[in-house]
Amino acid sequence: MVVGHRRGIGGLALHESGGIIVSGRNVAHRPFELDTVQNAGETSVVIERDPANGIVGFNDMTTDASGRLYVGSVSFVAFEEDVRQAKPGRLHMVDLDGKVRMVADDVLLTNGLGFSPDGRRLYHSDSGRQLVRVYDVADDGRLSPPAILVQTPDGKPDGMAVAEDGTIWLALAFASAVLVLAPDGREIRRIPVPDPMVTSLCFGGADRRDLYVTSGSTGASEITKACVYAGRADVAGMPIAPARIPVGGGKTVHS
Repeated sequence: MVVGHRRGIGGLALHESGGIIVSGRNVAHRPFELDTVQNAGETSVVIERDPANGIVGFNDMTTDASGRLYVGSVSFVAFEEDVRQAKPGRLHMVDLDGKVRMVADDVLLTNGLGFSPDGRRLYHSDSGRQLVRVYDVADDGRLSPPAILVQTPDGKPDGMAVAEDGTIWLALAFASAVLVLAPDGREIRRIPVPDPMVTSLCFGGADRRDLYVTSGSTGASEITKACVYAGRADVAGMPIAPARIPVGGGKTVHS
C-alpha cells in the first residue's frame, strides 16, 4: 500500500483505529481506508505547526505502552537552515484525552525516541548536540529533567530502537554504524553499515529479530544511493504500541 502525503516526513506511528500518525509540517492522522492514494481518506491534524511560537515542524516520534504519543518539534526548516544556528525545539506529549503538553525543551534536533522495557525511562536522540538524553517517566507520562546518557563525538545519533534485554540500538549518522548501548550508555558493540549516513533502524518479523537499517544518500555510492539493509539480531526488539490518541479534530500545542 502507498499512502500519499507530502515532502518532509519526520516520523511515523501506527494508530489503533487504523492508519498512521505522520509528522512533518504538522502532526496528522492518515487513514488506511482504500488502496489508492486518491481515495485513502481524509487527513486530520493532531498538532498544528505554530511558527509564531517557534514550532516550524515536527520530526521523530514514538508511543508509550498506553498509546500516548511523544513527538519533537523543530524551529527551523530542514535542508534550508543550519541546525547549529537554530533555536532549540521541544518534546510534546499527546495524552489519551487528546491534550497536548510540552514535556521537555532545549532540544536542538529531535531524532530517535525509545522507552525502556519497563516504560520507566525514555531515551531521546538530540542530533544537533550529538548526544542521547534520558528521562524518568512518571505514571501520567510526564518527564523528569534530562540526564545525558551518552555523547557521540564521532557521529550524530539518529533513529533508535530498544530491545527486550534493555539495550539501545542507535543509528549513528555520518559514522557508518549502528551502536548497541547498555542501559547505562556503555557501548557494547558497533555494527558496521556500508553507507556513512545511517539514519534509522527498527526490529521486525514474527519474532522481532529481523533488523532493518536505513541509510541516506549523503556519501553513498552513486549506484545504490539510499538503502534499506536487513539482517538478524541476537535479541528481539520491544513491540511498539499503536497510538491511542483521539483523531479527527484539530489540536493546538499548549503546555
